[in-house]
Amino acid sequence: MLELRNPHSVLAALKYRPEDVREIRVPAGQPPGAWADVVAAARIEKISVVAQQLDAGARRGQKTHGKSERIGIATAMVCDHPGIPTPGKLLNPATESDPNSSGLWLALDCLQDPHNVGAIFRTAAFFGVRGILLTKDRSAPMTPTVYDVAAGGVESVPFCIVPNLARSLEIAKKAGLWLLGTSEHEVTSYVDILPDRPWLLVIGNEEKGLRRLTLDNCDVVCGIPPQGDVTSLNASVAAAIMIARLSPT
Repeated sequence: MLELRNPHSVLAALKYRPEDVREIRVPAGQPPGAWADVVAAARIEKISVVAQQLDAGARRGQKTHGKSERIGIATAMVCDHPGIPTPGKLLNPATESDPNSSGLWLALDCLQDPHNVGAIFRTAAFFGVRGILLTKDRSAPMTPTVYDVAAGGVESVPFCIVPNLARSLEIAKKAGLWLLGTSEHEVTSYVDILPDRPWLLVIGNEEKGLRRLTLDNCDVVCGIPPQGDVTSLNASVAAAIMIARLSPT
């Protein structure tokens, strides 16, 4: 069970799987900010809404931090998202309505910062990414932080957690996807990559990048060349740049 503190992540859960939202807890009186929308949606779904009295510490926190909806005064108890059970169900470029459709998928190779994972989910939801593969081992688990930073992205972007990324990449190739790896050491620039095919973009670990076996599976590898004195980017920022480049217009 997850305790979520971002009202936008809760609203998304109420939209896509209201049966998994078990309880909403808000301060007594008028719910702060977007939590008013959460309460309204919860009542429509007949979900328990509990009004809580704030203690002095919570009131001081509200005054200090400003945006009460961001500091955990209100929370929601939500079941973990089950995700897609197998990569084969996730990695399918064709649809019934458009058998020749393409799109963009992501694979996160051992990302360990939940803030990065959440930020990538949020960007993926913004650009309409078709699905995300996540590695089970040596990776950030799907904690409440991931859900809250994603601001609803976990609910709208299909994902699958896999024990063997290399095998899943092989499944992606058989499904017709092209694998694009990213590396700060690669001379090929991301601007040379076009959204002209169904791509699976692979993002590597924050410190070590892509594993060797993952790189070997990629059809193309590119980098984002620095234009200033700082020569590297945060993983979620680099992912955002690549997603924007590869998203079909």
